Amino acid sequence: MSKVAIVMGSGKDRPVMEKAATTLAGFGIDTTVAVMSAHKTPDVALSFAENAARDGYSIIIAGAGKAAHLAGVMAAKSLLPVIGVPLSASLDGMDALLSTVQMPTGIPVATVAIDGATNAALLAVAILAIDDEALTRKLADYRAELAEVTLKG
Repeated sequence: MSKVAIVMGSGKDRPVMEKAATTLAGFGIDTTVAVMSAHKTPDVALSFAENAARDGYSIIIAGAGKAAHLAGVMAAKSLLPVIGVPLSASLDGMDALLSTVQMPTGIPVATVAIDGATNAALLAVAILAIDDEALTRKLADYRAELAEVTLKG
């Protein structure tokens, strides 16, 4: 089974980013949650990104607010797919959204909505489901349940 890393720039980000861990756990996907900063602990962040594939991760979800460079650092130092979660630490998260989504050509970061950790996890599930029929069925069931709940209003 695949493993997903969930990293965040500050311990204050944990309440939002735990939503990704909870969502992934619901699909039976192993996660590791860690705090590291592109600015305050750059050596830790760089080392983590460089070794993520070797350490068995398939995807990195990175959440950060303000300057929000963590996802970009992960993408710059790892060939794994990186999903960025801009966090609403300041300016209603618009600064983080722009910092996360405006990556230079060649170093992509898939970016979800501000505080969109659940969608980041669901995107990770969809990516992992490409080669996993059981996970594809779980994702289809989740979406069917979501549709049913929505129609019940």
